[in-house]
Amino acid sequence: MGYSRAVRAGNVISVSGTTATGPDGKIVGVGDVYAQTVQTIRNIEAALAKAGATLSDVVRTRIYVINIAEWEKVGRAHGEFFGAIRPATSMVQVSSLISPEMLVEVEADAIVAE
Repeated sequence: MGYSRAVRAGNVISVSGTTATGPDGKIVGVGDVYAQTVQTIRNIEAALAKAGATLSDVVRTRIYVINIAEWEKVGRAHGEFFGAIRPATSMVQVSSLISPEMLVEVEADAIVAE
């Protein structure tokens, strides 16, 4: 399910910066920011599940993109998962991510009932 880590402290869960890494360790959707955002959020979903949460528990996301001009594609993918949840969200452009194939990275914070 890619590489994503969730840390739980009480009822708060923070998911580390997550990318579109597939189960084989390779980037999913090379060159396609929409596909990468979808895979990234699926990876976040898997990390949350391991920590006892779901996407519906997410209260905040932070999105880092290397090309802010593609914000609509990233926003569309984000909205497909979080449209009804509507977490607080920020999107910022960064000069690069760890691998040149990575177009987007997302962090998420969730709160679950204790």
